[in-house]
Amino acid sequence: VPMVAPGNVQVHVINSTLAKVHWDPVPLKTVRGHLQGYKVYYWKVQSLSRRSRRHVEKKILTFRGNKTSGMLPGLEPYSSYKLNVRVVNGKGEGPASPDKVFKTPEGVPSSPSFLKITNPTLDSLTLEWGSPTHPNGVLISYTLKFQPINNTHELGPLVEIRIPANESSLILKNLNYSTRYKFYFNAQTSVGSGSQITEEAVTIMDE
Repeated sequence: VPMVAPGNVQVHVINSTLAKVHWDPVPLKTVRGHLQGYKVYYWKVQSLSRRSRRHVEKKILTFRGNKTSGMLPGLEPYSSYKLNVRVVNGKGEGPASPDKVFKTPEGVPSSPSFLKITNPTLDSLTLEWGSPTHPNGVLISYTLKFQPINNTHELGPLVEIRIPANESSLILKNLNYSTRYKFYFNAQTSVGSGSQITEEAVTIMDE
């Protein structure tokens, strides 16, 4: 098997899901056989928005021939990763380069995990929601938009409310009685807004 590990491993993080890795080729005489290529092992150490450490799954990308760089796609935003590089000949892999640590920046969050509308009265509705399963960063706020729908399914004026990220419920007051409302709800990180969840509910007709 090859005798030495690739040197001078560098990682250039391009965006929240993509990085480029670069290394110096090993001297050909240390390959001790036919140079087939290089393997990059990489794995997520932890999510920076959650403390949870789950089973670490190592991923391997093979770059054929004498390539000295490659792209690592499909990374998770706002996470810490490690990687190393090994040279491969017909017999197997050489030793791993020292582990290199890199971090991906924040991305936009996934949609809130649920939106539930309860306690209808003549002029109010209560909203409850769950935070996104994948925050992909630090949540800074939620945005709620809602509008009435009349009997011919026409949409009325849209109202927009910003809600602090640490809230998980809201009572909407001063609504019209016996009216159907449509709600659009999403979360934000500093990068931008995630995908929205929609729901409909009706205030009651009379007490």
